[in-house]
Order: sequence, then C-alpha cells, then structure tokens
Amino acid sequence: MACILLASCQNLNRPSGKVTRVERVVSGQTIEIADRSAAVPLLEPIRLIGIQAPDIRQKPWGQEARIELEKLTLGQEVLLEFDVQEKDRFDRLLAHVWLRGKLINEYMVKEGLALAEPYFPNTKYMERLTNAQERARLMGLGIWNPDQPMRQTPGQFRSNRE
Repeated sequence: MACILLASCQNLNRPSGKVTRVERVVSGQTIEIADRSAAVPLLEPIRLIGIQAPDIRQKPWGQEARIELEKLTLGQEVLLEFDVQEKDRFDRLLAHVWLRGKLINEYMVKEGLALAEPYFPNTKYMERLTNAQERARLMGLGIWNPDQPMRQTPGQFRSNRE
C-alpha cells in the first residue's frame, strides 16, 4: 500500500506538457519548434521562462549561451511545460523546457550561461533558478567568472546599444 501511495505522489511532481522537437536555436533563451498544424509547417519561437541569457552581441557570453543550448537541444525531443501565462508580449510561447528529466532553464543558469529572472506570473521554478544562480555565482562559472565577468545585464546592454 505504501508503494502505491509513494508512486502516486511521484507522478504529481512529474512535469507535463507538449512533447516536440527543437528545430532551431535562436539564442541562449529562445528555441524554435515546427508548428505542424499549419498547411506549411512554420517555425514557432519558444522563450525559456525565468531566465535571461546574454544578448547574442554580448561577447563572448551570448554566443556561448546559444551554442550550449544548441548542443543540448537541437534536433532533440523536449517537453514544453507551460506555466500560468502561455505567451509573452511578442507572441512567443513561454515554457519550462525539459530534456530527459533535466530542466534546461535551470541548467543554463546553473552553468553561468544565463541569469535567473522572475517572469511574473510564471514563477513555478523560480526558487530552483535562484538557487542555481547562487551556485554559479559562488563557483565563478560563465558570466560570473571573476577573470571575465559579464558587467551589464542583457537588458542594460540592449538599452545602451539603442
């Protein structure tokens, strides 16, 4: 009886959503999938919730984040787990992206490839992302490397470039 109860509790924590294949990686925070519901399949952007990767022009961190996300996900079947709000103001789908049980959003932050950034009301995994960022900062990984730290957030970088 205890085993049945334990198994049913574990299923409650398992993410659910849409399984799809990653067709293209745009940046360290945006992937594209093929929307096969249209007569001609279209690429549909998916923005990873809760992270802010360096701008692609922020060297070297932007390219590093994009390349790592591409290595992880391109051509892979991923699970898109949606939160409270499904789309952002740019009409991109917002998702927590899972690959073989690994939360990719968290991985990007944990490796110092992106910042944890709350995206209200989509805060399901914010504590995990914040903890991952603290780990990366303490370990001096990626954008937190003391020899080559990222000095501006992606938002600051973009506003200074415009």
